[in-house]
Amino acid sequence: MTPKHPDIIVTLTGEDGNAFAILGRCRAAARDAGLSDEEIAAFMDEAMAGDYDHLLQTAMRWFEIR
Repeated sequence: MTPKHPDIIVTLTGEDGNAFAILGRCRAAARDAGLSDEEIAAFMDEAMAGDYDHLLQTAMRWFEIR
């Protein structure tokens, strides 16, 4: 599966697995890559719409996760 933004790399391996930490890393990577506030808000809304597993799946659909 190719993520929506394969050029945005978010490192999760070896980092804090807390949901808020994951959201923060994804948001920071998206901002650094120049995504619009609206697109970042769409990611955040989608990522927070379910449980922890849904958050991880959403991050993988949007970004290159390592």
